Amino acid sequence: MSGASDAADWWGTAVSRIEPDVIELQGRPVQELIGRAGFAEVVWLMLRGRLPDERQAALLEAALVSSVDHGPHAPSIAAARMAITCGVGLNNAVATGVNMLGDVHGGAGEQCVEMLEEVVRSGDAAATVARWRARDKYLPGFGHRFHTRDPRRDPLLTLVDEAVAGEVVAGDHLRAARRVEELISPVPMNIDGATAVIYAELGFPAPLARGLFVLSRSVGILAHAWEESGQGRRNKGPIPPSILPTDLRAR
Repeated sequence: MSGASDAADWWGTAVSRIEPDVIELQGRPVQELIGRAGFAEVVWLMLRGRLPDERQAALLEAALVSSVDHGPHAPSIAAARMAITCGVGLNNAVATGVNMLGDVHGGAGEQCVEMLEEVVRSGDAAATVARWRARDKYLPGFGHRFHTRDPRRDPLLTLVDEAVAGEVVAGDHLRAARRVEELISPVPMNIDGATAVIYAELGFPAPLARGLFVLSRSVGILAHAWEESGQGRRNKGPIPPSILPTDLRAR
């Protein structure tokens, strides 16, 4: 008995309870959630142990929707499209794309939450910006290699403004982000910054900002891999066959 008890304790979890004829998510029977709770609400439940209110869920869902896709320019999308043409399954292609989401591509939201939390704690945005720029000239969550002004920024921040006015969130991280944006003007906030504001305002720890981005971007990765699977290409490389890589030895 002690061996069985030790094994049960080894895998102990509060996230779910699965027994014959029983499925509970954070203590809630799944049959009570099906058809009643939205996906964003269940994401919140699984990560936080409770359901959000309607306004919190709407803000989280907006952030998740905004990060779904950024086309084959994004390495994660390109990698998934190449992977599916190599004969792997759809799950493998999605995993290939997800595994591309690292500190540089996919990690800026987490880093931006950390930076905004530092601004909120210290009350000194200028000093925080100086410290972060001493480590890297790129500030996470600001500027974009493709957009002069990220089209996702304004609608997301408008929703946060409304949430602050409705006392759904406090607004400390929103004010911190806008102060940073003022200090580094004319470089605007990007999607990573805007979603970082939302995740921080909703109380998600910085690492979960990356986790939630991965969850969101997985939808786009899946869609692109599925589309590519129907186009009949085999062993798709990163550049068309008509373009040959530059021979660096010939330079």
